[in-house]
Amino acid sequence: MSDTTPVGPEDQKIITLARSARARNGVPEGAAVRDETGRTYVAGTVALDSLKLSALRTAVAMAVASGATSLEAAAVVSEAAEVSDEDRAAVRDLGGPQTPVLLAGPDGTPRATVAAG
Repeated sequence: MSDTTPVGPEDQKIITLARSARARNGVPEGAAVRDETGRTYVAGTVALDSLKLSALRTAVAMAVASGATSLEAAAVVSEAAEVSDEDRAAVRDLGGPQTPVLLAGPDGTPRATVAAG
């Protein structure tokens, strides 16, 4: 699950947004997705007694609820070593198997890029 390709400015933007959501809300993860029109959706981990969603699944849900029909890219900022299968599946459902999912550490440094598929 590793790709050392440099991150472009649009992908760095969603990493920055994800990092900001994580810090602002004091949650374990922050995520951001960019839809087919360039709009971004930002979310943090949801941890209610009755509802538990990762930040990335929440961001995908926000995109769908706002009318997005596809995704160009997704990013998650986390201490986790990899993006979960469930998170990649949510991105794949909306963006397709080749949609890049970027994983960055809490400091915003990109660690890996993996295809959603």
